[in-house]
Amino acid sequence: MTDRPLTLMAVHAHPDDEATGTGGVLARYAAEGIRTVLVTCTDGGCGDGPGGAKPGEPGHDPAAVASMRRQELKASCDVLKVSDLEMLDYADSGMAGWASNDAPGSFWRTPVQEGAARLAELMRHYRPDVVVTYDENGFYGHPDHIQAHRITMAALEMSALTPKVYWTTMPRSMMRSFGDIMREFGEDMPEPDPAEAAALAEIGLPDDEITTWVDATAFSGQKFHALAAHASQGENIFFLKMGKERFGELMGVETFVRVQDSTGAALPEDDLFAGLR
Repeated sequence: MTDRPLTLMAVHAHPDDEATGTGGVLARYAAEGIRTVLVTCTDGGCGDGPGGAKPGEPGHDPAAVASMRRQELKASCDVLKVSDLEMLDYADSGMAGWASNDAPGSFWRTPVQEGAARLAELMRHYRPDVVVTYDENGFYGHPDHIQAHRITMAALEMSALTPKVYWTTMPRSMMRSFGDIMREFGEDMPEPDPAEAAALAEIGLPDDEITTWVDATAFSGQKFHALAAHASQGENIFFLKMGKERFGELMGVETFVRVQDSTGAALPEDDLFAGLR
């Protein structure tokens, strides 16, 4: 045993990603006295500008958007009581197929080993007991999410550390009902074409393949307010339209698949730190 606190490190692609998939666990474990480290890989400069301006449209200044999103990220971390925020500050690559994917300095164009070396240095500094990031497809195919997965897994090898490692996911049972949930809150949801429907059906995991279900319902209010801190992106954050109570009902449990473990903790788990305390 050492005096070093148990530590969770979450590696995310953009400002606001920390709240959507891991806001509950960040808030819960912070409240339990665990050190929470958030690594955000990009500056978020491809997000919405004032009035919802998109990249390339009048009024969209990537540097100004990035500056605003940095402040919002810090506010979100304050809400979630994140212990340590680290920003790698790569340029946001934008959605799949955007010209910004291949812009000089974009995260997507950054050699994996370069990004991994920087992240490995942070891992050696913080020595996380648990690391959370995305799966190989970045959950839904976003280039920066995929790259965050790649550098995280490479950094773990470089660091020679052996934390428990988790990938965020969603139960397919919830994904199947997502369209109904969106329509419940007045979103116009046209029926997807067959190719889109097939792609959506592959997001997440069958419920029985999810290894870890963490109940953070008691912290769903913090999670909601952390998302709300990203006000400049409010147009894109559908979950805020639910209101806090319904949000807590639907988003209070966060789900993961465990991909590395040295504790022997039995599955399924209800605690990322099972076997560590």
